[in-house]
Amino acid sequence: MHTVWKGAISFGLVHVPVKMFSATEDKDISMKMIHKVCGGPVSYVRQCKNCEVDVEWDDIAKGYEYEKGRYVLFEKDELDALASEATKTIQILDFVDLKEIDPIYFQKTYYLSPDQAGGNAYNLLLAAMRDTGKIGISKISIRSKSSLAAIRVLDNCLAIETVFYPDEIRPVSQVPGLPDAVQVNEKELTMARMLIDQLSAAFEPSKYTDDYRNRLMDAIGKKIAGEEVHVAPEQQRTNVIDLMAALQASLEAVQTDSPATAGAAAKVAVKKTAKPRSKTTKPKTKETVS
Repeated sequence: MHTVWKGAISFGLVHVPVKMFSATEDKDISMKMIHKVCGGPVSYVRQCKNCEVDVEWDDIAKGYEYEKGRYVLFEKDELDALASEATKTIQILDFVDLKEIDPIYFQKTYYLSPDQAGGNAYNLLLAAMRDTGKIGISKISIRSKSSLAAIRVLDNCLAIETVFYPDEIRPVSQVPGLPDAVQVNEKELTMARMLIDQLSAAFEPSKYTDDYRNRLMDAIGKKIAGEEVHVAPEQQRTNVIDLMAALQASLEAVQTDSPATAGAAAKVAVKKTAKPRSKTTKPKTKETVS
């Protein structure tokens, strides 16, 4: 693993030197822009919109747009001066229970390993946090970005997860189209609860796969081999369904299928209750909320 950060964890007067490693990796399949005429890759060019000339790295500064088209500029040494020595220290501010943090706050997970002669202090913190069941809320700066973070025990390793600051979380009240009050049919609610109970299982991450990435890799392999790629179009359907019929069919499907196929069977049952869209009806466009 590549070391992305080196510093120390600090709680009270205890100093724990650590190295940081990414706990996750991006599995997205990267595509490049290709010139159709000759098959060559199209590159990105650093070009000034005003001068219309290519710009070297030495001539680039960072700027903050405080008004439309007006910037304040910062050189690298100015930004470095603003970052104090504390950027190399993960200062634990509080120890809290993990269940108190809503998952919406979590960003990215990293692993922490002991650095230099920090093995004893590392093991002490790990054992103490494991025994108390607490996680440490701290502040950290990674690549000039300051973040809140949560340190927790994962097997025999300390893991740290960057956390959004509260003012970075959009309030639910800003979500358009939410109902003022939740009103449901009691019979439908009872059946929905039954369906949830039937589909409930222990969380096993290994059984979930990225279906799109698998299909794309299969298509890439076929193209490399010179084969044509054909994808069967999915039948369009309306969003108007008979909820009672869908719930009943879903429960029947779940009760007759194994747990591994229950989820898929439930989806098939819902599909069967949906009416195919007529050829003359134009599909509705969905509004995307960024």
